[in-house]
Amino acid sequence: MDVPLAIACRKINKRYPHFSLSDVDLSVEEGTVMGLVGPNGAGKSTILRMVMGLIGPDSGSVTVLGHRMPDEQMAAKRDIGFVAEDMRLYESQSIAFHMDFVKSIFDSWDDTYAANLLRGFDLKKEQKVKGLSHGQRVKATLLLALARRPKLLVFDEPTTGLDPAVRKEVIDEMMNALESESHSILFSSHNTLDVEQISDYITFIYGGRIIESCNKEDFMDGWRRIRLSNPDGKPLPMLKNIKEMQQHGRLCSLTVDQYDEGVAEHLRQSGLKVDAVERLTLEEIFLSNVHHAKANLSKEAGL
Repeated sequence: MDVPLAIACRKINKRYPHFSLSDVDLSVEEGTVMGLVGPNGAGKSTILRMVMGLIGPDSGSVTVLGHRMPDEQMAAKRDIGFVAEDMRLYESQSIAFHMDFVKSIFDSWDDTYAANLLRGFDLKKEQKVKGLSHGQRVKATLLLALARRPKLLVFDEPTTGLDPAVRKEVIDEMMNALESESHSILFSSHNTLDVEQISDYITFIYGGRIIESCNKEDFMDGWRRIRLSNPDGKPLPMLKNIKEMQQHGRLCSLTVDQYDEGVAEHLRQSGLKVDAVERLTLEEIFLSNVHHAKANLSKEAGL
């Protein structure tokens, strides 16, 4: 049975003078959180701009909440809440002004929820935007997005530049939103700690290409770093799932993305001593994927 999708990007391409998005496929199931991870300049913001209908692909299709983007963006945006670190608010106006403004546009605005968020974020309605700290601005924009109860939330690097306490508040409220409502969330970040904490699925993007998109738990469960001793200096056996290899004299470490006990046993039978098998954090996996993607792009370019 087909799973309902909040977002469906199919073979989308977008070319700029110094950057190209190439054959991107991205699916976000209803009621789930997709973490979009990549370094700056990887293409994350370009994808989010297409999801929001701000730009269209050169080829391929983008469907959001059943609406074709960008042609049907007005209908889709009634059910999308968007938060970015650089959201622009009216500097001379108060938080109350912005709350009333959003309420006048969206019938789904929830006064009770808005008041709860205001208290939870320790914000005052009469505060002027120009007097808000960076963290308070992010919390205010999150309040404006959440209080109208959208079906889809799109976050573009929302925790960048936040101190640890404010970052935790923002992440906690994002998680509360998902638990209390049937929200779908597309969450873009280069902070893998945030993505690891909140996401159900992860998509790695590098150089305008998707290099991995899958269930977070299943994906992370397969990655291991294997630390080896090679006292006799024997050649290392070939393993098809090696992502990285480092050798220092008689010591070696292998990073693999599809580990099972058979891998360790194969290494032992090859005369190697398995000293340790370690799980990897999402950040370590991300860095390994980037390293692997760089190597592949260099090969394609003939470098």
